[in-house]
Parts: sequence; C-alpha cells; structure tokens
Amino acid sequence: MDPAEKFYEQAMLSLQQPMLEAAARGDSEVQRFYSGSTVLVTGGTGYLGKILIEKLIRSSKIHKIYILLRPKKGENVSERLKVLLKDAVFDQLRKKQPDFGQCITPVAGDIVEEQLGLNNRDFSTMIQKVDIIFHLAATTKFNEFLRTATLINVRGTREVLEMAKHCKRLKSFIYVSTAFCHATRSRIDSEILEQFYKSPISPEVLIRIVESMDDERLIDITEKLIDDWPNTYTFTKAVAEELVRTSAEDLPICIVRPPIVIGAHSEPSPGWIDKSCIYGPVGIVLEIMLGASHVILVAPVTVNIAPADFVTNALIVSALETKINYDNGDKDIKIYTLCSQDLFKPAQANKLLRSESGKVLQTPKCIWYSCAYEIC
Repeated sequence: MDPAEKFYEQAMLSLQQPMLEAAARGDSEVQRFYSGSTVLVTGGTGYLGKILIEKLIRSSKIHKIYILLRPKKGENVSERLKVLLKDAVFDQLRKKQPDFGQCITPVAGDIVEEQLGLNNRDFSTMIQKVDIIFHLAATTKFNEFLRTATLINVRGTREVLEMAKHCKRLKSFIYVSTAFCHATRSRIDSEILEQFYKSPISPEVLIRIVESMDDERLIDITEKLIDDWPNTYTFTKAVAEELVRTSAEDLPICIVRPPIVIGAHSEPSPGWIDKSCIYGPVGIVLEIMLGASHVILVAPVTVNIAPADFVTNALIVSALETKINYDNGDKDIKIYTLCSQDLFKPAQANKLLRSESGKVLQTPKCIWYSCAYEIC
C-alpha cells in the first residue's frame, strides 16, 4: 500500500467505527423498518444503485432485493448478476457475509418497455411481494437524444408508478430525481425550494411526441422544446416530477433530489468511487493527484456535491419517513433536496496531498508532481 493510501485509509476507517457498531446492534428504528422487507431497485447496476444495495444488506436484515435487469451483450440477467456481485463495492460486505448474494434476485425487464418489460409471472410476483420501491433507473447524459431520455426518465417512471399502484404490501416508494431538475436559465441566482414547480410540458404529451415523431423532426424541435432547461436530462427529470405529482394518487411516495454525487466519504470503504463517477469533480481531483493536470482554467462557482454514502443514507431514511407520514395521515408528497454550498476549487486538492506534519503524500501511480493552480 502506498503512503497516501495508507494514511487516508487509517484516518477514514476510524470514522466508520461508530457506524459499524450501531449497525451491528440492529436495533435502530430504520433497521426495524427494513427487517424482513422485500425491496425492488431499478437502476441497481448503476453507481447509486450498487451502493444502496450494499448498505441495505450490510446494515439490515432485509429479506430480499429484486433488481430490474435487462439482458445485454449476450448475457442473461443471471449472468449479469454474477458480474455485479463481483464488484468492488461489495468487498467489505463479502468478507463478513460471503453468501450475501442469496438475497438478491434479478428480474428480467427493461425500463423503457411498457409494464417494464416484465412477463406476467414476474409482474405478479412484484405486486404480491414488494414492500419498498427505489426507482433510481435513469439516463444522466446531458446530451442524450430526447426520445431516449423521455422513454427512460419519463415513461419508465410512469410504468414503475403503474406497477406500484398494484402492489399489495407497498410501504414506501422513493423516486430519485436531481437537485438540478428546476435549475433553469430563468432561475439563475434564485433559490430552488423543496416543492413542485410548473412542468415545461405535460408528461403524457411529451411521451406521445417521442413515441410518434421521427428522429429528424424530433431533433429539429428539441432546442425549442426544452427552452429554459440546459439539457434533456434536467428537462425530462422535471417532467418526471410532474408525473409523480399527478399520477402517484394515494401512494406512500417521496422525491429525493441528490446534487452531483461524488465518491464515498466512509462507506462501504473510505473514498470508494466507481468508474462511472470519474468524469466530474472526482475526475478533476483524480487528475491533479495523479499529476496528469496542473493548470485548470475555471471560474469560481458554487457547486452542490454530496458523497455517495450520504445520498444512500438519505434514500434509506426517506423511505421510513414516508411510511411514518403516510400512516399519520400526511399524504402530501414530500421532496427532500440534498445539497451543500461549497466553493469548488480544484487547487484545494493540494491539501489532500499532505499529512498533518506537512509531508507530501504521493502515490507511486503518479506520472508527474501532484499540484494544481487555478487561472480564473
């Protein structure tokens, strides 16, 4: 282990101890809520999906987790699950619970298909057994083709909601949105509250447009259609929130809006990152620490970020909070926004390169000296 890795692992592992001790007791209100429950996770192979599944199994006596998976690249869902279970996110869990995979069951389906692409048998199983739904599946590409973004982010949400309405044992439904779904040009320098905002278009109208219009015409109208929104990602997430508002009916449901999700603070292991998250702020810092980038031209901006494990914990607790509110007669859909307001400065990575004594902590994987300067 190189000096930098060893130093930070020892420092951060100490932060885990209180959480590990609390989880081992198994007597918290949250743990009791999940004990014996059956959970459905869409987007379970994604960044947040994987860390959510790991935390649920590691910290509660959950009965079963269904993961919606689609066969791809010649692999059926069972083969895809085997690949997922080998992911590094489960390394710590694997040491303590080698058979953890037994409580995870893949379900063949596709978020872009009607009825989620589920066959009648699997659909019946879901509505009979599922207690809690985490709907994380989404395309987060800013430049995604509007048809694709709508089918996944909007119509996919519609299909999950329709299934949830038939679930016999549903205790909570958590829809994962984004803190930036209403960060439009017209709201620059304005505060975005934890409330619903006017949708740019009716969800059903948008779905009909992308289902019926040819590619060329759809490309031609996209810029005007998304208008105030900077990209198709935030546009379709805003429309999906409207779908939740108008279609959730009497469901015990809430919306969680994460900001930019970075590597883990301490769980499942300190600094854990997935390859899918190295293209944003984490990637910038990684380039600096590897000596790949020295000078970055940036404007000082306030960037809302949150460690992946903070987001996961918020998702887990929001399910309990939703159940409590619902049982107490409060059926208003709550929106929980996770955010910070830290001024993101790439050069701050320099502080990460030194121990308390001032000694430079540099990994042998560096290709040049690790430092950075901002030119604003």
